[in-house]
Amino acid sequence: MSTSAARASMTIGEVLGLLAAEFPDITVSKIRFLESEGLIEPERSPSGYRKFAHADVERLRFILAAQRDHYLPLRVIKEQLDAVDDGLAPPPLEARRRSPRGLVATDSVYEDAGDVRLTRRQLLDVAGVDPEVLLELEEFGLISRVGSRYDRDALTVARAAAALRSFGFEGRHLRAVKAAADREIGLIEAAVAPTLRQRSPGAHARAEETAREIASLSVKLHAALVSAGLRAALDP
Repeated sequence: MSTSAARASMTIGEVLGLLAAEFPDITVSKIRFLESEGLIEPERSPSGYRKFAHADVERLRFILAAQRDHYLPLRVIKEQLDAVDDGLAPPPLEARRRSPRGLVATDSVYEDAGDVRLTRRQLLDVAGVDPEVLLELEEFGLISRVGSRYDRDALTVARAAAALRSFGFEGRHLRAVKAAADREIGLIEAAVAPTLRQRSPGAHARAEETAREIASLSVKLHAALVSAGLRAALDP
């Protein structure tokens, strides 16, 4: 098979390999979710396997960059892609991001010193969740507001919860994840408490740095344990 032919029928795993370096958070389930939302339409083989062309990969790259770098909701991204499909040229993403009018017109988010601050309507739109789903996540303590706005962590939780719903996970199923996170937070707080009690200059900064390092290691440990457990459960 020629190289051009191979590129015209890539598997979902091969697409994941192409995009993973640029978008480390991309997963097979994320690609399937975008397909279910109508943003990509890969061909199917007679046996039902997805076949991605180079154009599909570039379309995915556009979607992922628009979400990551410009916080555009899927609705707006789909409108831009539909415009391209119709032969129209959408405004450049950077122009929309910098233009106050563009922020209002697209319901994009506002950023302050790199920190996301979203209204409730913006969070619903950007994360692609229904009001009832957000209310459920708040009731179970998975999402909370900072003042009257939602921050970057709330956006991450909402997006992950929205993706997990496509696999049948509801807010009540995620309470165990929240409980585990709370236990980890308690362990980290206990570890840095002696440093916080010090009155020397920079004690708080050292405690914060140590907490972040422990949290990073804890996330890696959690991921490895889940991976090992799934391998043991799923491997024949």
